[in-house]
Amino acid sequence: MKTWSRYFVVAAVIVCMATALVAQDKAQDKKPGVLTGADLKLVVPTTYFFDDLVAPVQVRNAVAIRAKDGKVLTAGLVDTSGYSTDVAQKYQGYLITSKKITIEGQSLNPGQYGMGFANGKFRVMDVGGNDVFSVDSKMDDKLARPVPFKAVADGSSYRLYAGKKYVTVNVD
Repeated sequence: MKTWSRYFVVAAVIVCMATALVAQDKAQDKKPGVLTGADLKLVVPTTYFFDDLVAPVQVRNAVAIRAKDGKVLTAGLVDTSGYSTDVAQKYQGYLITSKKITIEGQSLNPGQYGMGFANGKFRVMDVGGNDVFSVDSKMDDKLARPVPFKAVADGSSYRLYAGKKYVTVNVD
């Protein structure tokens, strides 16, 4: 009986160590920063509801940023063809954050929002289309190959780019 008890204890220790290693590997997989590949696909929605319509998300023009605490901010462009011209002029995409962030110094609580770059401004709207805030966007004329939408680490903050226009986002 004592032999079985020893085997049981050894087996329990091995299982505990294996579980700890798996948990450690998973924690390492959740490194802070801009997400890519499979990690990005896990958090980007395929459609987004805004102002009483559902629009397909342009997954190739979507980004996600993981904060140090594991919380995620995701943003991307959507197909606005079903929206009226006045809405489509200010709304180009979605922004979802699971933690409080700041954009150009403006605080934004966790939630789901519409967003867009227009007329030198970056606008954030609630899902009903009402303005939450608007900040001045910046221009990066040194950007060699602008793309429709991307996120880039900039020290302890991030830049959300739409072409050469960008805003600075702090997630921590």
